Amino acid sequence: MTAEEDLDQFEAEVELALYQEYRAVLPMFRYVVETERRFYLANDVKVVPRASEGATYFEVELADAWVWDMYRPARFVSSVRVVTYKDVNVEALPEKDS
Repeated sequence: MTAEEDLDQFEAEVELALYQEYRAVLPMFRYVVETERRFYLANDVKVVPRASEGATYFEVELADAWVWDMYRPARFVSSVRVVTYKDVNVEALPEKDS
């Protein structure tokens, strides 16, 4: 194997592990949030549109969140603040059966 093939295999294994972690933690959260840079799971989401010099941007605040990022050592975070001029998608996950 070449170094490039080794790196590709490593990244594929890390991405698979991240996907498996995502599937395991998904039931712990109420919302899925997508921004242009990240994918989050969260239990509280606030999206506030703002205007500045004729442009609209969004402030997104998440509480009790999990971040999809294969290079991040700690994916569970208590709060996240995102500022973006791009789209923000928030989806409520189905209610859990008790």
